[in-house]
Amino acid sequence: MKNFAYGRPASIEQAQSYLNKGIPDVFLMGGGTDLLGEIKEGIVEPAAVLDLKAIPGLAGIRKEKDAFVIGAAVSIADVAENAEIAGLFPVLHQAAGVISSPQLRAMGTVGGNLCQRPRCWYYRDASILCTKKGGAKCYAEKGRNTYHAIFAGGFCWSVYPSDLAPALIALGAQVVLCAAEGERVLPLGRFYAPPIVNVRKENILTGREILKEVRVPLPKPGDKSAYVKFIERGAWDFAIVSAAVWASVSGNSIRDIRIVCGGVAPVPWALAAAEDDLRGSRISQMSVSQAAARAAAQAVPLSENGYKVYLLESVVTDAVLKAIRAPTPGRDTSTRSPT
Repeated sequence: MKNFAYGRPASIEQAQSYLNKGIPDVFLMGGGTDLLGEIKEGIVEPAAVLDLKAIPGLAGIRKEKDAFVIGAAVSIADVAENAEIAGLFPVLHQAAGVISSPQLRAMGTVGGNLCQRPRCWYYRDASILCTKKGGAKCYAEKGRNTYHAIFAGGFCWSVYPSDLAPALIALGAQVVLCAAEGERVLPLGRFYAPPIVNVRKENILTGREILKEVRVPLPKPGDKSAYVKFIERGAWDFAIVSAAVWASVSGNSIRDIRIVCGGVAPVPWALAAAEDDLRGSRISQMSVSQAAARAAAQAVPLSENGYKVYLLESVVTDAVLKAIRAPTPGRDTSTRSPT
């Protein structure tokens, strides 16, 4: 590991003043649970690391008139343990609660989780120059690809590991990105870029921008949500396949729905086909299962990960049924069994 400069700015302005100097290889750090691993493994060699966790403006949670705002430096543990989040956004509460271990949830931040790098074993091997590190070949395409993508591969078949990203995209969340010139606000789904857009990065952050906060619209009557994550080990694991669902339900009908999956593509993956099938439909297990099967049929598995197609059907079906059968957010659920 090479030496690097370390900075702990006290404000967003201080961090941006450093970024605006144009020094190459400056890395931003939240909790460090991903970046420090990359540094130790020799995957990246920063000239400087800016620790953003001490910036007060990034560490707050607040409720506004139309949105719930979560700062980028808020710990994942704080999200998982926040009673208001649990009541308003079950999918986010459930996703945060199954991330890694209690110790890593206490260290990791919302911004870090949304900006983390893939866990592909070829990318994480310092001796292999894959496309994501500037090489000419994705070694997973013809190599060992048990855990790799079944959608949107090609240049890179890694999968995006975040649990929070699918949940927040399903909820219609926006991110606020700030630079010296000002802020820009965009849907979280547009924050991510597939390999065909930029194989070296997973998001659209420029070298001078900081992810400041996430804005989650407050639920309306009939809004429901749920998260289902399939993992190989009992705990501390990244999703093999996950599904985050938000649905607007009226009586026995689905007015609107969003389904976003993890573990199946290089970016959080929306199942537009299943959403189209279910939007405006009557609620039934058969209709949900059929929609999930049709969406999964669009997958393009590799030599070792065809099992993910069938697993995706099951996980999506479970998540949609869990969401639409859940109590309405904000209602008193103290006498109910946890979902």
